[in-house]
Amino acid sequence: MEKGPIVTVLHDGKLPDPHLMTPVAERATVRYTEADRLADALRGADVLFVYDFLSRAIPGAWPAADRLRWVHMAATGVDPVMFDELIASDVLVTNTRGVFDRPIAEYVLAQILNFAKGLPESRRLQARRQWRHRDGELISGATALVVGTGSIGRAIARLLRAVGMTVRAVGRRARAQDPDFGVVSDDLYAELGRADYVIAIAPLTPATRHMFGARAFAAMAPRARFINVGRGELVVTDDLVAAVRSGTIAGAALDVVDPEPLPSGHPLWDLPEVLITPHNSGDTAGWREELVAAFTGNFANWIEGRPLDNVVDKELGYVPA
Repeated sequence: MEKGPIVTVLHDGKLPDPHLMTPVAERATVRYTEADRLADALRGADVLFVYDFLSRAIPGAWPAADRLRWVHMAATGVDPVMFDELIASDVLVTNTRGVFDRPIAEYVLAQILNFAKGLPESRRLQARRQWRHRDGELISGATALVVGTGSIGRAIARLLRAVGMTVRAVGRRARAQDPDFGVVSDDLYAELGRADYVIAIAPLTPATRHMFGARAFAAMAPRARFINVGRGELVVTDDLVAAVRSGTIAGAALDVVDPEPLPSGHPLWDLPEVLITPHNSGDTAGWREELVAAFTGNFANWIEGRPLDNVVDKELGYVPA
């Protein structure tokens, strides 16, 4: 028998820990569903918890959402739910800002060290049992350009400044004295040529889709490395391949790609200057539990009439700073 509000949880076969969902189950009816049954599970539902945050099933099931008031994404990026019908509706959207900040910042630092110290090439030489001396690079004094000034971008900036790097940023609003970034510019192309490392962490919106194409790569210094921890669709993939192959840029570290997952025959796999990870830069021990805890805490706010945390501006496509 259904009780209280109805909460639909969209998952991919990996259910949230039922024990962690107890604070919700005690005060609401919880419906667990995978993508193929989402429309049925949305009928009469008040809340949608998108635990399967990479799912693209929501727009197709949206006509069945006859009572929905709130959508919570178990991720920072909300692009899978930024479709016209939801944007135009009165449904609130929240995200899980904060959970991935430090892990992704550490990943970015690790990839910068990979490039500067030549660690992937050292591993390749070790596999061939070759002892070959090579010089490395200092990261202290190098310049990082962080493209995206949300909470993850700020965590990246603080960590890179702590190891002696110079940090600048590109965001929607220019400012000269930001506590984390120092200088924030609103002109991407004016900043790209200054950077040794360009780090993409902007949200995926109509304004940022394909922002890194041939023109952007041509504006970078030949020494520059490109690190994408935002969304694969921020990049024109063919242009990135061409830029690396031609030496327009020195390399790339990609935790996100377009298409994703990357097909086995894709040319990115074969470029020695490209480092690829499977969209796991933010995934450290206990991350799934943290996602559930963020939702259950926000659910308590919702059911008790308090303001929700991390409310997304649906016109912008992210939580305003």
